[in-house]
Amino acid sequence: MDPRRGDIEDDASSTKRRSLLSLAGSLLAEISLPKLAVAFTLLVVIPGLVLGIAPIVAAIWFGKLSSKLASALAGVWPAILLVIVIAVGWFGGRPLLRLAENSFWSLNSLVVQPAYTVCREALRQLAERLPPAQASKTQRSRLRAAAALVSGGMICGVALLVLMAVLPHADLLRGAAGVGSPEHLAVVALANTVALIAGYLAAAALVWGIADATMAQPRDLEQFDERPEGGRTWRIAHLSDVHVVGERYGFRLESGRSGPRGNERLSRLLAELETLHASDPLDAIVVSGDMTDAGRSSEWAEFLDAVLRHPRLAERMLIIPGNHDLNIVDRANPARLDLPTSPNKRLRKLRVLSAMGVVQGERVRMVDRARRCLGATLASALEPHLKEMTTFADIGRPWLSKRLTELWTSVFPMVLPPDSDDGLGIILLDSNADTHFSFTNALGMITADQARGLDIACAQYPYACWVVALHHHVVEYPRPAKALSERVGTALINGNWFVRRLKPLAGRAVLMHGHRHIDWIGECGGIPILSAPSPVMEATDDVPTYFYIHTLAVGSDRRLRLLQPQRITVEGEPTFG
Repeated sequence: MDPRRGDIEDDASSTKRRSLLSLAGSLLAEISLPKLAVAFTLLVVIPGLVLGIAPIVAAIWFGKLSSKLASALAGVWPAILLVIVIAVGWFGGRPLLRLAENSFWSLNSLVVQPAYTVCREALRQLAERLPPAQASKTQRSRLRAAAALVSGGMICGVALLVLMAVLPHADLLRGAAGVGSPEHLAVVALANTVALIAGYLAAAALVWGIADATMAQPRDLEQFDERPEGGRTWRIAHLSDVHVVGERYGFRLESGRSGPRGNERLSRLLAELETLHASDPLDAIVVSGDMTDAGRSSEWAEFLDAVLRHPRLAERMLIIPGNHDLNIVDRANPARLDLPTSPNKRLRKLRVLSAMGVVQGERVRMVDRARRCLGATLASALEPHLKEMTTFADIGRPWLSKRLTELWTSVFPMVLPPDSDDGLGIILLDSNADTHFSFTNALGMITADQARGLDIACAQYPYACWVVALHHHVVEYPRPAKALSERVGTALINGNWFVRRLKPLAGRAVLMHGHRHIDWIGECGGIPILSAPSPVMEATDDVPTYFYIHTLAVGSDRRLRLLQPQRITVEGEPTFG
């Protein structure tokens, strides 16, 4: 038994070697019920109570304010009390409002949008199996649009039924008058939460369904542009999902023994890229996430060592976090659960920030939201926090968590500015959903705050063109999926919204992503979408893999063109004798 070939232990969490049913069995056997109960309380119950109590507190405050206003003219003391009530509402109400808002969006990303996405993609999966094999692309596109509309209607109907059922138990307007004992308060607060979420979902699902049905459906890009005369061109190598492991003969979590061992293929890929760059220089190398297989320190060390051996490539490289870099993954335990109070996820974020600081820290800039322009470089933004980051990495104390979480959200999007007003810039996003469960680590979401940052960067360079890079796929490819799990288990749950948000950039932007390990070049809403294949996830050591170098061009009309890409093969190597 050659240990270099691995064994069944290397396939413990592999979706290539084991069925989802088999993985689910392992998951059930490994689940820690106490941790699950605590996580459910922290992630669902407490946000639900906060959201439900907020309207009760607001009603109490408005009641006090009304009574003080009525008697304010009766003397000095009522006027003073009125000022106190207003001050309490202003200084105490704003944190409560922010807390309620955060709780709402936490529940929205955890329950609401995934529910709509699952329903929409399940209907699309069913619809694609109903028409005959010879159905045209136009017919399939119409079916996908209809499935979104039906899904929105179904979710809206269910949400209205739930709203009607809980409304008699809720009390959004009377404040303390509608609440009795503490137990009754908890019931009313949870009923308020369900009513608010159900009301929002009823309206939002209908809007989402109509918007998704009426937007342009994704299509394969079958023809590339011609090089414009006298225009500028850029060569960009697009890599993704290299899943570096920390052992010489280590296997990847997802592929197990169906993928290559160790990191030799990445070394050969970088050597080939170095040769290509010497003959025809590259302008940028975009790695759209999953640099590591499980976000471990040893894996980041291997990745950085491999990259820094090629300094001419490193100075052009840009990386963004993937779900394997950031969210919880465990080779031996698909049921792995990190509590929100655990330092593990923050440690993974710090590793990502440190790696991005090394690779691109002096070149990319943050968005200054207050001044609505590009601000400091990533290196400058990290500098004041380095001691704090090191301390947290050493001791992992929860009291440091809040500031480091705020640091993480403030650095995205990162922007590599264009070299001129009409040049090409690159915007780097974090598309990872905030998940704490290994089995759901692949879900993604683009926050509204990042979308606003993207708008600010583009407004500063109104004549520039852009590469927008994120990890997750924004739309489902216009091809039948083998299993529903492919569509919903790895989705960007608000991807269609993000595509619509990019509509003003049509003709001036391309979108690059990875995550699915699938080679697809298409278009949606006027935005070309480039999906990178993984050079390590879909083939064993002896099988060749590939990646693309894309050429982008801008002519006198300032329209961004996508030229025929260059496909680069990474040869396999003989298996052991």
